[in-house]
Amino acid sequence: MAKAFLRHTRETRVRSGHPWVFAGDVERTEGAQPGDVVDVYSSKNTFLGRAMYNPNSQIALRMLTRDETPIDDTFFYNRVKTAWEYRQLFCDPMCCRAVYSESDFLPGLIVDKFADILSVQVMSLGIDRHMDVIYEALRDIVKPSGIYERSDVPVRRLEGLEMKKDLVWGEVPDRVECVENGIRLLVDVKNGQKTGYFLDQKENRAAIAPFVKGARVLDCFCHIGSFALHAGKYGAAEALGVDISEEAVAAAEENAARNAFGNVSFTAANCFDLLREKYESREKWDVVILDPPAFAKSRSALESARRGYKEINLRGMKLVREGGFLVTCSCSQHMLPDMFVSVINEAARDSGKKIRLVEKRGQAHDHPTLPAAPETEYLKCLILQVF
Repeated sequence: MAKAFLRHTRETRVRSGHPWVFAGDVERTEGAQPGDVVDVYSSKNTFLGRAMYNPNSQIALRMLTRDETPIDDTFFYNRVKTAWEYRQLFCDPMCCRAVYSESDFLPGLIVDKFADILSVQVMSLGIDRHMDVIYEALRDIVKPSGIYERSDVPVRRLEGLEMKKDLVWGEVPDRVECVENGIRLLVDVKNGQKTGYFLDQKENRAAIAPFVKGARVLDCFCHIGSFALHAGKYGAAEALGVDISEEAVAAAEENAARNAFGNVSFTAANCFDLLREKYESREKWDVVILDPPAFAKSRSALESARRGYKEINLRGMKLVREGGFLVTCSCSQHMLPDMFVSVINEAARDSGKKIRLVEKRGQAHDHPTLPAAPETEYLKCLILQVF
């Protein structure tokens, strides 16, 4: 077995349970090639576990186990099996994230399930080396009718991998119908964003039911329908979904028609501009929902992200009628929860509004987090009452 030795005192992260070891923490390796599974040792030659090694990545070691368990076909089969057993306890197995990377102890692997189709992203060199056995495990355990790989994400280049998008097995239609919280959705697993649809907000979308009945609802950054469709299902008088992508809006309109939601409409527009226009025309809404894409994809982008979050939340608060509700979200990993709350407070102060926290939420149960790895807890969702 190849070996990797950490620098003095750099084993603390591993001992605490974090699955990543950065390149600067590795002192030396013995017999290790990119993509190999290696035994990890402290500077004092203490065995710490086994990891996938990639010297070309900032994350040089991705921990797989803390003991001497053999990393073989049985290992990967059992990891997939354990992940699927967890979903059957907490999730709707017909519409869920079946494997969530580090949180399922398969670093760099994402598997989303839409009806009987699996959409897969592979984002680490080590996992990529074992995908044949992982695909076999998914077929045997999850029993899909088709698997499509969506490894067309730029992060693969950082791992020394080419971007890839292709049918892996079975038959996969251009769009897959799945059901989320009783709503029929057509998901484009071949060309849609990420794996086709954002499952992490599934439980948050259901959480709006108590306060949207009979309400006017504005859903910004709506993608293919998202919160607006849920508002329609839960009895909103009117729900308007807005997204800059005309393709997403067309898909959202089709999803609304598929569910016979006559109270839901969509428009293609820049949400920053639309929020400003709605405010200038003195419109008021009972509920405003802000679910933007990640504004901070790196730490260096945090300051501009803060400005972006503050602007949309300030304008969103001004659109909410007295006593109405604001649902505001951030999926930026680098925007930590306390930082996000601080930005929301600044927006409330500058808008002259008072806000009351109804509920603080995160990602759905099919996106479990590791307490030792804050990076796994990226989604923030605040439900606020505005006065």
